[in-house]
Amino acid sequence: MSLYGALFSGVSGLTAQSQNMGMIADNISNLNTVGYKRSFAKFATLITDSGSTNKYSPGGVESRRFTQVDQQGLLQTSTSATDIAISGNGFFVVNTSFAPTTLNGEYQFTRAGSFTTDKSGYLVNSAGKYLMGWAIDAQGNIPTVRTSLNVLEPINIGGLAGTAEPSTSLSIRGNLQASQAVYAGAPAYVAGTGQMAAGLVTPHFSRSFPIVDSQGAQRTVSIAFLKTASNTWQTEIYADLDDNGTTTAGEAVKSGTVVFNTDGSINTGSSTVLSGAPANAISIPWAAALGITTPQTLDLDLGTDGMTNGFSQFDTDSQLISSDTDGTVFGSYTGVAIDDAGFVTALFNNGTSRQLYKLPLATFINPNGLDPRNGNTWAIADAAGEFNLFEAGTGPAGKVAPGSLESATVDLGEEFSNMIVTQRAYSANAKTITTADEMLSEIINLKR
Repeated sequence: MSLYGALFSGVSGLTAQSQNMGMIADNISNLNTVGYKRSFAKFATLITDSGSTNKYSPGGVESRRFTQVDQQGLLQTSTSATDIAISGNGFFVVNTSFAPTTLNGEYQFTRAGSFTTDKSGYLVNSAGKYLMGWAIDAQGNIPTVRTSLNVLEPINIGGLAGTAEPSTSLSIRGNLQASQAVYAGAPAYVAGTGQMAAGLVTPHFSRSFPIVDSQGAQRTVSIAFLKTASNTWQTEIYADLDDNGTTTAGEAVKSGTVVFNTDGSINTGSSTVLSGAPANAISIPWAAALGITTPQTLDLDLGTDGMTNGFSQFDTDSQLISSDTDGTVFGSYTGVAIDDAGFVTALFNNGTSRQLYKLPLATFINPNGLDPRNGNTWAIADAAGEFNLFEAGTGPAGKVAPGSLESATVDLGEEFSNMIVTQRAYSANAKTITTADEMLSEIINLKR
């Protein structure tokens, strides 16, 4: 009967508009939820086949939730180093559980990048879900297999106490005086004393340079020059190998000659102090009692062959122009930084940094088909299609926006306007129910 159909059609309208109102309420309540994607109702007719063109049987309406997950929210600046957003396509990968060395939860995806450190040092979001990334090995590489979620690891930045980097190179620029008189005696140094063994002759020029050992302690390497022939300088490199405060004759680590061309440029091919395997290498055999890595190898750079960009020989005073060595003394962990390529880097107060992880971005053919989960995350669903993991800024993936958060895609003015329309539609559906009820009452009164 059409009146009963109208009654139930009105009821379906009330149900649909109630659900629509619920979505509007959810949107408004999540106005300040990071990365929230607005939901809205799409209405579909319900048709009752009357089997005849002369009769009409009301069906009603149903509402279906639709979320535009791929809509980009506005990016807002944050003061937290672990707050991140995505500019463009893609999702961060999280896992719901980690205890304590094995992942036993569900992989999920999110654009809500508000992460903080938990008591164990793991980065988690407001729902306690673990941020996942590719671990970077000692050579600075990420896994070659990048299509599987199983190669991802929960990002932990809490286990870093400090770091030190040993010196591996020593570069020196200077000049040795061309008019220096040649020393005619035996050029055998008493290492560290700055004097010749025969006659205690002082070298014509010497300098000391700080380097860093494998445990972050600062040590000293010295180099001395004595002119023994035209354009030729006997050279010795020495160090306090047992750290007893003095340098003895047995603590010379390398000796040879430095030879110059007639134009004052260095001749590295004829300079025996720059020979060896590998060339230019200085091997420093620290005493085993020091408990540091021994020998420590330094790459000695005195300039380019035939040029004056390192050591030169001109007729001016012997002098050191500059020196440069790598390596850093021990430094404590001070914080973490995340860049737009997704690298998670630990920072130390000695000026060094260490890349720990790289964040992948997951993309889907139809991100609007993902299943919503608590904590503003999404789960894999058939409607979303296959996922792919990309490095930030490659392929269809966007870039990571460090120090930013993605705002909710909720327009408060639009929500209030929809609320008014929904309220009116709800009232109108209620009116059809009361009107159909009155009409049914009339039919019932016919019996009287």
